[in-house]
Amino acid sequence: MHVLKSRDICNLHFRITVVNFLFSRAYNELSENILNQRRSILMAKIDTMVQDFLAQKKVAVVGVSDKRETGCNMAYAKFKENGYQVYAVNPRISTFNGEPCFPDLKSIPEKPDAVFILASPKVTDRIVQQCVDLGVKHVWMHCMMGTKPGLAAGMTSVSQEAVEKCKANGIAVIPGSCPNQFLKADFGHAMMRGLWRLFGFMNVN
Repeated sequence: MHVLKSRDICNLHFRITVVNFLFSRAYNELSENILNQRRSILMAKIDTMVQDFLAQKKVAVVGVSDKRETGCNMAYAKFKENGYQVYAVNPRISTFNGEPCFPDLKSIPEKPDAVFILASPKVTDRIVQQCVDLGVKHVWMHCMMGTKPGLAAGMTSVSQEAVEKCKANGIAVIPGSCPNQFLKADFGHAMMRGLWRLFGFMNVN
């Protein structure tokens, strides 16, 4: 029977420790690489979805206001400045910036290609149902905190029920962020987009 000497035991323990260290390091690096790849894929997905949305020509903007300047008003102006056919939607007003303002999507003279929503999640539910009825295939729901609506419950238009309805009906849906961060963004919106990317707040599953 072979009896290990204390020196052999120490050497064996040292080797096991080294192997464990190397394995742990390799595992952590692999996990980090996989996580980074997943983040890249998820962020690339929102970029592709944004490009598809912005490639549309006729956009309905839901939630414009004649009472104060809002992010929705800014988005409306951005789309206008960049050559889109833009339709304002708000049932409380009949005109916006000298243009007709429609109470809902069905009242617009022609079907919009895409719809941006900056309103309450309850309004989002109704608008998405109208998108389903009309066959609109692109929806963007605003959220102050990128694609993390749970972090800004009072500052989001995202309705998870509406998101699922979009997916079930073949509608490409962006559940958060804002066109102002992508469509010739000013410094503030560009910085916000960069920060949300850094924090992982621009991922879309």
